[in-house]
Amino acid sequence: MRFGGKILFKNVSFQLNPGQHYGLVGANGSGKSTLMKILTKDMTAEAGSFTFPSNFLVGTLKQDHFIYENDKIINIVLMGNPLLWKALHEKETLLHGDNFTEESCNRLEELEKIILHHKGYSASSEAAKLLEGLGILAEVHDRPLSTLSGGFKLRVLLAQVLFSNPDILLLDEPTNHLDIYSIRWLEGYLASFPGTILLSSHDKDFLNGICDYILDVDHQTIKSYKGNYDAFLETKAADLEQRMALLEKQGKKRDDLQEFITRFKAKATKATQASSKAKLVEKLETEMAASEMSPSSRHYPKFKFDQHRPSGAIPLVICSLFKNYGEKKIFSNISFDVMRGDRIAILGANGIGKSTLLEILFGKKEPTDGSFKFGHAAEISYFPQDHKQEIEGSENLLDWLRQFSPNTPEQKLREILGRNLFSGDDVKKMTKILSGGELARLVIAKMMISNHNILVFDEPTNHLDMESTDALLEALDNYPGTIIFVSHNRYFISGIANRIIEMTKDGVKDFRCSYAGYLEKRDIDLLSAKGKRYEKNPNLSSGKEKQNYEEQKVLRNLKNQNEKKMAIIEKKYHQIEEKLKKLSDQISVDDFYATTPKDKLQNILTEQSLLEKQLDDALSEWEALM
Repeated sequence: MRFGGKILFKNVSFQLNPGQHYGLVGANGSGKSTLMKILTKDMTAEAGSFTFPSNFLVGTLKQDHFIYENDKIINIVLMGNPLLWKALHEKETLLHGDNFTEESCNRLEELEKIILHHKGYSASSEAAKLLEGLGILAEVHDRPLSTLSGGFKLRVLLAQVLFSNPDILLLDEPTNHLDIYSIRWLEGYLASFPGTILLSSHDKDFLNGICDYILDVDHQTIKSYKGNYDAFLETKAADLEQRMALLEKQGKKRDDLQEFITRFKAKATKATQASSKAKLVEKLETEMAASEMSPSSRHYPKFKFDQHRPSGAIPLVICSLFKNYGEKKIFSNISFDVMRGDRIAILGANGIGKSTLLEILFGKKEPTDGSFKFGHAAEISYFPQDHKQEIEGSENLLDWLRQFSPNTPEQKLREILGRNLFSGDDVKKMTKILSGGELARLVIAKMMISNHNILVFDEPTNHLDMESTDALLEALDNYPGTIIFVSHNRYFISGIANRIIEMTKDGVKDFRCSYAGYLEKRDIDLLSAKGKRYEKNPNLSSGKEKQNYEEQKVLRNLKNQNEKKMAIIEKKYHQIEEKLKKLSDQISVDDFYATTPKDKLQNILTEQSLLEKQLDDALSEWEALM
């Protein structure tokens, strides 16, 4: 398949096996969504074919919610099983009809069998569970879809495809528009899904939690790797290293043969040998050509944020902020202080007002009540979720960026754009034709040239591929100032946050810890609340609740034991790593193999192999405890 003159992939062959879960990864524009559209028959490939087994039910997440605008939300989910929905609808029509005949009775009997076969009497309950898991509360299930916002409408369509119980799920970025709690629920649901899954995602933790295999769209082909996303990265790096080593070895051999041919081809006594070696060179060059890959579609930007000057010790104070739209309350009683050097992730359910809070802080909106104040020397730079707030008009990239720093030399502006993957003639591109990922990188370019000591991001990874996300993580890790951000990408949150502010309907919960610490504390808080309810009302608690409480207690004890064992293994792992590093340093010295006695060389290589085995064993044991 190609896009314009660009080949996305060619001569691709792969097989998806029953019950296996596959992650589809690749840079923005590499062809992931195109492949999904081909498999869902929304697009036709230029060449080649694909087949699903006959009677195989394929579930796909459609983006068109407008056809259901006036239908009840619960009914839309039930429509995921067309046979059941048709039977339920027809039964309802017959029961409320005026002319009830013997033929109607017979038809009702047939419909009843269909409904029972498809577990129709528990269907509404199952549909409701799916909706609630995706953050759509029971109180709205009987309302029309038109009452929900765009993001929540897509959740309903996701619930519909899950309810259809397909043999294979094809999901293109299913976590878009989901909050962090719904993503965790969906990950658990998909991880236990018995059928086949092919999903594309930019969320590394999501892929790690679900996938048995990774399909990598790169180098104009699609290659399958066994394992989750982390395992894929290791295997791909090792494959690339092996391929480069082979090419280097073949290149050296070719050069040696070529030197022999050049030296002796004129000598009659060596002519036959030279001719033979020429054939070897030809064969080697053919093999090398086969080993060489098309250029990678992955590109790595080089973001860098330079703090203008340090802010005061308390750069921001928020005091009792409220925000309403008419009668609708968005949030209330938001109060917290920001300390210099904080890296705050603001979490909360969709619709709780996270983006609205950031817009108020940046002066885009006014609070209904309350106040906030930036401290001494505080300078803020803002990345909005909607990039069109920042990028309007139709200038080219260079002119657009210049307006924010008129005194910066053009060469410097070009350098900044180059670090954001806009090089050469790309700087003359018009802003109105940029893709979502390009718009995101252009906003980051603006932040890079602005004066700041507080960086504020609203869902920065929504349109960034994994390579750009990693580059942003590295840049923020090196940033000495204060960071406040909203994100649903757990990998991104884990890489930055040293403090979590959780927004609720009644205010905020402040967790002064990493994301991992937040998850642990939040679960403990929930368990503690359950325990207190049980202790306070022992007579009202059922045996089942008591059993659950005791089971949670056992699980907590087991978790504590595991953490102690893991600490011991981690220490052992680092010790082995240190030994391996010393051996690696020793082996990498120039002329090591030439100057080291054979028996000593064998001992060193044996020790290295043994340590690598011990390292793998320690890692396996650690993963099992996890």
